[in-house]
Amino acid sequence: MREIVIISGKGGTGKTTISAAFAHLAENKIICDLDVDAPDLHILLEPRIRRTEKFLSGLSAHIMPETCVGCGRCAELCAFGAVRDTADGYAIDPLRCEGCGVCAALCPQQAIATGENYCGDWYESESRFGPLVHAQLFPGQENSGRLVSLLKAEARRLAREQGRDVILCDGSPGVGCPVIASLSGAQLAVGVVEPTPSGRHDFGRIADLCRHFRIPLAVIINKADLNAAESDAIAAQCAADGHTLLGRLPFDPLVTQVMVRRQALTESDNPLGNRLRDMWSALQDMRIWA
Repeated sequence: MREIVIISGKGGTGKTTISAAFAHLAENKIICDLDVDAPDLHILLEPRIRRTEKFLSGLSAHIMPETCVGCGRCAELCAFGAVRDTADGYAIDPLRCEGCGVCAALCPQQAIATGENYCGDWYESESRFGPLVHAQLFPGQENSGRLVSLLKAEARRLAREQGRDVILCDGSPGVGCPVIASLSGAQLAVGVVEPTPSGRHDFGRIADLCRHFRIPLAVIINKADLNAAESDAIAAQCAADGHTLLGRLPFDPLVTQVMVRRQALTESDNPLGNRLRDMWSALQDMRIWA
C-alpha cells in the first residue's frame, strides 16, 4: 500500500484540481481529503455519504445557571475573556473558551462543567472515483492535526479491509501541524507550486519539511507560462536538490469551466488532461512503487 499526499506552500495553487485528476486516474485507491479547514474535493466528486461520525476535540466549559450564584469569580479568572456578564447571568462564549478548566476548578459553587468540544463531522463516502474519507469542521473551530490523523487512520483501515493499493490524499496547505500530520507515514509528497517569488519561497518551505521527514518530493509547476523565469528557477531548484519535476501546467481558463461542471480535468479530452495523464504516468515510474 502506497500513500501519496498532494501539498502546497499556500492555498489556491491548484492542489485540489490536481488531486481530483489523479483520483480519476489512480486505480484501486482510497481518496482522502485532509484539507479539513476548507475541504472542497467533495464538491467535485459529489460523494454519497455512507457513515457520519462526530469529531470531538479539546474541552469547553458551561455554566450551570441553577447552581451559579453570580459571584463573578469565573470572569475574574478567565484569561481569554470568555466569561460574559449578561442580563440572564454569567455565560461562557464558546468561541472564546480555550477549555483550560481554570473556571471549573476554582468556582466556589462548582457551578461550571467541562466537556469535550463538538468541532465538526467526518465521513466515509462513496464517489464516482471510489471511496472518499473527508470531514467538515464547524466555523471557528481550529484544526491541530488531530482530525487529519484520524482521517488518515480511517483511510488506512479501509484500504486494508478492501485490499486497496493506494491512498491518495489532498493535503492541507502551508507547513503547520495539519501538513505535518498529512505527511506522516506517506511514501511520496507531490508539491504544487506557482511561479512567483512567494511561490518559490513557499516551495522551499515544503521542500525543507519533506527533507526533514525523509519523504521524496515530486513537483508540478502550475500556471508555469505566466512567469517563465520563476518557472525555470523552480525547476533548477528541483534539479539541485534532487526533487523530481513531474511537469509544468500552463494557465488555462478551461480549469474554471471544468470545475463549474464539477469534473476532473482528465474526464474529458483536452490538453491539460493529457499533460496530467503524462504526469501520473511519470509518478508511477518513481521508485516508491518498487
